[in-house]
Amino acid sequence: MRYWFDTEFIEDGRTIDLISIGIVAQDGREYYAVNWNCELEKASGWVKENVISQLPPRNDPAWKTKDAIAFDVMGFLKNEKEEALHRHTFESLKNLKIEGKPEIWAYYADYDWVCFCQLFGTMMDLPKGFPMYCRDIKQWSNYLGNPELPIQGEGEHNALADAKWNKTAWEFLDEYETKVLYWF
Repeated sequence: MRYWFDTEFIEDGRTIDLISIGIVAQDGREYYAVNWNCELEKASGWVKENVISQLPPRNDPAWKTKDAIAFDVMGFLKNEKEEALHRHTFESLKNLKIEGKPEIWAYYADYDWVCFCQLFGTMMDLPKGFPMYCRDIKQWSNYLGNPELPIQGEGEHNALADAKWNKTAWEFLDEYETKVLYWF
């Protein structure tokens, strides 16, 4: 199963603080959450204007604690049905092994991957079966000669809209690689 994700975050050169996360699964499922614990007042003017301005109001159910987001993400990647999730504690869900070998993709993935891993503590705290690395759409694009990727259009800097675009960009590159490099 492939997953495409994006995060929005505040960073100051020493710390990366998750604002929001969006994930799209190969089977069409989607997940979006906003970190209730994020100190939004520490954001730069650019982040306030381009990211925070797009967040849903604080009373929206997308706003969750970081622990709740981690719990949801584990369930999402394990494809646990919501009612089944409630049988688990954070630790018991974390100890369930994810089936198969998930591929997790992001665009310019480095900081996104740090935000993702920090949901669980350190990278060594990732749940069983989670990959220890994220695949980068930009690096793949660069490898293929940097073809012009599809334009995203609306929603840029909204984590879920960006995750959907990541899937679109991945599909474009997959087709591009097949047509251009393997045409014979």
